[in-house]
Amino acid sequence: MLDFDNLREIWSTMRKNKLRTFLTGFSVAWGIFMLVILLGAGNGLRNGVMYNFRDFSANRIEVWPRYTTKPWKGNRENRRLQLKNDDLAHLKTDFPEVDLYTGTVSHSDTLVYGEEFLNGEMMGVAPDLAKIDFIRIDPGKGRFVNDIDMRERRKVIVLSPRMAEVLFHEADPLGQYVRIGQMMFQVIGIYHEKDMSNNLPAYLPFTTAQQLYNGGEGLNSLLFTVKGVTTQAENEAFEERFLRKMARRHQFDPTDKGALGIWNMGENIRMFTMMMNGILVFIWIVGIGTLMAGIVGVSNIMLVTVRERTREFGIRKAIGAKPSSILRLIIIESILITAAFGYVGMVTGIGLTEGIDYIMTMTGANSAPAGGSPGENLTLFRHPTVNLGVAVSATVLLIIAGVIAGYFPARKAVKIPAVEAMRVE
Repeated sequence: MLDFDNLREIWSTMRKNKLRTFLTGFSVAWGIFMLVILLGAGNGLRNGVMYNFRDFSANRIEVWPRYTTKPWKGNRENRRLQLKNDDLAHLKTDFPEVDLYTGTVSHSDTLVYGEEFLNGEMMGVAPDLAKIDFIRIDPGKGRFVNDIDMRERRKVIVLSPRMAEVLFHEADPLGQYVRIGQMMFQVIGIYHEKDMSNNLPAYLPFTTAQQLYNGGEGLNSLLFTVKGVTTQAENEAFEERFLRKMARRHQFDPTDKGALGIWNMGENIRMFTMMMNGILVFIWIVGIGTLMAGIVGVSNIMLVTVRERTREFGIRKAIGAKPSSILRLIIIESILITAAFGYVGMVTGIGLTEGIDYIMTMTGANSAPAGGSPGENLTLFRHPTVNLGVAVSATVLLIIAGVIAGYFPARKAVKIPAVEAMRVE
């Protein structure tokens, strides 16, 4: 039974063998520490990559025109395609899977209010974009583009918070007029800022944007969501069918995959998820390898420890100590060392990951430029947290390994007759 005398004896033994105690503990602490760091890094990378998809529907698809790469029925290759309102109108009729949809007309321009001006992206859209891209307008901040704005080609605009701050400072922008080129637009809303990007656009009806920028029915892209298209096979089948329909309408080769750019959010999320899962599996393999190295280190040191103390065990047996009491001392010593140092490794690892997360978040080191527009960033690393249960389980595993590593050689040693044991040098 464990009592104060046992603990004092164990503590005395550990103090007399400081190097042995440290090496045993360090093997445990290092194994747990490295496992926590590796898992934290893997989770941080996965969280960072997936965070970039947060602002979009998982079933979102974007299509934009490019140049044909194959000749087709008298049409030459390298022909520039142009999306139009007719393409948008046929989305629902040609593809029953389509749920929400909008065309887009984007253009860089200058917003002017009084003496203030700001360069930014003007994006013409339909009302469905608010649902597709999770655009939120808080109470008291106006509204988004609606169907009446579209039908009547109203000159209305929804600003980002940064645009409103630069142009109006502390004044209320709702109902005020800003100038784009030679046209005056009424501010009808300020949408909620989802991140700190300086490149957030202003939104206006795409019918008005067409009138402002191209004077016709041209669209920069089609944005829509689909229902019932979830698996890789379903996505591939939908894209192939979509390409055939568009090829018939725009007279290009149906096998010409370079004619249209297609960004399938669901497919890309699936691809990135598979990639991240593969990275995490690799990290787990490395982490378990590190943990096994710690277990081997503990086992070797405990084996050496028992061999060194065989003479001591013989003396204890000679003065009346029971084999069970000797085994108990070894097991308790193993548990105390592995538990204490395992806790140190676990806390140090978790503390370091939290510290790295805080520093990277505060300094912006967890993101990088997206490579397109100034101020637009991609999050690369976010919240490198580790499941506490995993860390505790790994610590318990090392404790059990330490107990087993000490138990079997100690059990063998205490079976040696006391006289023979005392002869061991």
